Amino acid sequence: MASQLVLALLAGVFAGALFSVIKIPIPAPPNLAGILGIIGIYLGYKGIEVLGFRIDISAVLTSLF
Repeated sequence: MASQLVLALLAGVFAGALFSVIKIPIPAPPNLAGILGIIGIYLGYKGIEVLGFRIDISAVLTSLF
């Protein structure tokens, strides 16, 4: 697990450096609020997984139409 995190961080650093060298904007939020939003989405997703809450979208759509 730790090696995956290190490899992910290194890949991110490499990608960020490459974007800087070729002078294109990074495909990520440019400020802390955007990054916290992404973290919030991830935590919400994982929280629902832990709680075991599921919605069958096809059943919901079938009942509506």
